[in-house]
Amino acid sequence: MTRTEPEGPRRPPVAAAVPRGRAATGGRQRWQQVVVATLAIAVLVAVSQSAARSATASEPVELVAASIEPRPTPNVLRQQPTSVDARNEVEALLAADETRQERERAAEEAEAAEQARADAEEPEPEPEPERPAYAKPAEGRFTSGFGARWGSTHNGIDIANSIGTPILAVTEGTVVEAGPASGFGLWVQLRHDDGTVTVYGHMDRILVGEGQRVSTGEQIATMGNRGQSTGPHLHFEVWQGGQTPIDPVPWLAERGISVG
Repeated sequence: MTRTEPEGPRRPPVAAAVPRGRAATGGRQRWQQVVVATLAIAVLVAVSQSAARSATASEPVELVAASIEPRPTPNVLRQQPTSVDARNEVEALLAADETRQERERAAEEAEAAEQARADAEEPEPEPEPERPAYAKPAEGRFTSGFGARWGSTHNGIDIANSIGTPILAVTEGTVVEAGPASGFGLWVQLRHDDGTVTVYGHMDRILVGEGQRVSTGEQIATMGNRGQSTGPHLHFEVWQGGQTPIDPVPWLAERGISVG
């Protein structure tokens, strides 16, 4: 028979000992998780409040059926334009271009009307005075007439003036001779449309050439003292029919020219 020792007083169980370093590490991790969760919740709350304020400031809310329904904010993306929108836009562009063209046409018409009014107000230019049919062959002093002189016949008249005085065509015609001539030094002959020939002698310089067409009063030479001359003067003759010398004084007088 086995002997049983009497049991003594029992001790309560002793819990397993936990290392001090491990317990401290676990406490820090739990504290960090709590902090992170708290910050995340605070951020979400702040974002929600900011969005609510933005929606409230940009678009007023409407109470519908005792509930608050936020209207869409202007930041909502526009829908893509439809074919109707495109057609309307094209029609608007065409209308604007047509309006621009109408304004340009109106401006051009107004400018044309203004120019027409200015043209109508501008006085008509005065017609040029008619050129006389005949002109005096030279200015100066009448010194000798047609007829007998010093035992011979003087076939023309003399008009004295200084060397270089202009000699003019008495009427329009064609130059038939221009150059040296016996007794005249230098001369010019003009044949006129009625067949008459006029002669200009004792020239200092000749300004026209044979075959040249001249008009009434056009300068053909300058007065000189060449040839058989007693001083600077023009010797002027008129040949009727181109051959017969006649007195130039009455011939010129009939045409409104006075030399006496």
